[in-house]
Amino acid sequence: MIHWKQLLEYEFLLDVGISTGIFLLFLIFRKLFAKYVFSLLIKMSKKAPTEFLSHVFLSFEKPIQWLFLVLGAYIAIDVFPYLKADQGLFLKIFKASIIFFFSWGLYNLSSSSSLLLTKMNKQFNMEIDEILIPFLSKAIRVVVAVISFSMIAQVFEYEVSGLVAGLGLGGLAFSLAAKDALANLFGGIVIITEKPFSIGDWIMTPSVEGTVEEITFRSTRVRTFAQAVVTVPNATLANENITNWSEMGKRQITFQLRVMHNTPKETLQAVVEKIEEYLKNHKGVHKETIFVKFDQFSENGLGIFLYFFTNTTIWGEFLAVKEEINFAILEILEEEQVLLSIPSRKLYVDSENSSSQHFSTLQKESSN
Repeated sequence: MIHWKQLLEYEFLLDVGISTGIFLLFLIFRKLFAKYVFSLLIKMSKKAPTEFLSHVFLSFEKPIQWLFLVLGAYIAIDVFPYLKADQGLFLKIFKASIIFFFSWGLYNLSSSSSLLLTKMNKQFNMEIDEILIPFLSKAIRVVVAVISFSMIAQVFEYEVSGLVAGLGLGGLAFSLAAKDALANLFGGIVIITEKPFSIGDWIMTPSVEGTVEEITFRSTRVRTFAQAVVTVPNATLANENITNWSEMGKRQITFQLRVMHNTPKETLQAVVEKIEEYLKNHKGVHKETIFVKFDQFSENGLGIFLYFFTNTTIWGEFLAVKEEINFAILEILEEEQVLLSIPSRKLYVDSENSSSQHFSTLQKESSN
């Protein structure tokens, strides 16, 4: 005859086994979902005309996997006779977990929204300035985090209005302590509204020169030409003179070409005309502003002033055009047999005075 205590122990072990089995079953479902179902959904989403579904599935992959574990634990606790899942604490934890996992997925989706908005902006011509896209992405993440925090707080019956009131009372102290952060925030707003530059622009300021990589609420990241990344606070950047080289419509070239003093007038005039004609016919030179003039006399030679612009503003292409023009100028000088002037000085010595001085010196030495 089975004793009632043994029966209770048997029923307890059976309930523990059932609860554990349910949890392990959901654990297996989690692995099967990640290996088969989710992979199938990703493959199907890649066939869609946009990448939005792929971003959604990838953003919610981890939260859904964790949701399987929480759901399995909730059902396992509900089956166990000594615990009730619908009791206050367990139910609150379960609801808060669902809110947290859903918010986690939305947060991941908003993190990838920067890339998504960039692609949609180019594909559908949405005319969203690229400088706004990182701010929109970060603003969405902040909104998701704040809303999820307030919803979880309400699940645990915490008065969110009291927290807001407390923040209002401490707002003055907070603003004084975080004045630098607020200054950077307003500096970022100035950069967004005035748009002195955008992502990918080549800028030069007293603080830094390079290509803009990222603009955040606090700072702007600039990659220098030495491939170093410089982080400049927005408050500093907004109060500095900013030269945006990417906004150039054309690129300037100007220099003085000095030739020898003994260059004949006709030859010098021919050199000036040939150089000017070459620049006017060059496809890489902007046609509106071209000056090639015999500009000045100097102790180092006769100066020919050149002032013109290239059509391209790209550094490498600009250097290629400049090199091509320099070689052409050398060919013109060779054709006209004109030599470039090299800074030099000539010293003239009076031979008669030097000979008499030398003779008097010899007489003094012989008398001694």
